[in-house]
Amino acid sequence: MFWILVFSYWIHLLATVIWFGSLVLMALAAWPALGKGAVAQNGWLALQKQLIPWANISLVLLLITGFVQMTNDVNYSGFLAIDSTWAWAMLVKHIAFGLLAALTVYLQFGLYPAADRIALLADKKPQLAKTEQQKLAQREKQVLWLNLACAVAILFCTAVATAV
Repeated sequence: MFWILVFSYWIHLLATVIWFGSLVLMALAAWPALGKGAVAQNGWLALQKQLIPWANISLVLLLITGFVQMTNDVNYSGFLAIDSTWAWAMLVKHIAFGLLAALTVYLQFGLYPAADRIALLADKKPQLAKTEQQKLAQREKQVLWLNLACAVAILFCTAVATAV
């Protein structure tokens, strides 16, 4: 069991670096484009679309390895047994993870297709496309901030659970 935990921690740490790094990179790459309101014309969307598979794989690996680690932790008392600081930290962490996963799905299947539609609309109705780009940029900013807030909450809860 020792080597399974070692491997699990190693994969978990690698996935965390890839996942959090991709979140930060997406936010930094997207921010200038969103500030200009030129969502469809900038390369940030292509960059984010390239990072999405890495982020998705990382999230799945984090879920699997996190489950292995959690169930082997001495503080784990059972499913939804919220009886300690560690259990509360894990509960909040899982809620933040669920929200982050939902935001990722929204980005992939909501915002990104909308950006593609706006790019197509720009040739036919430039003024309408500009208005839609501004709305989309505002939504993207909100999602990016929420994503980063969830990531910070997850890392904080991990620190709390580790310290206990």
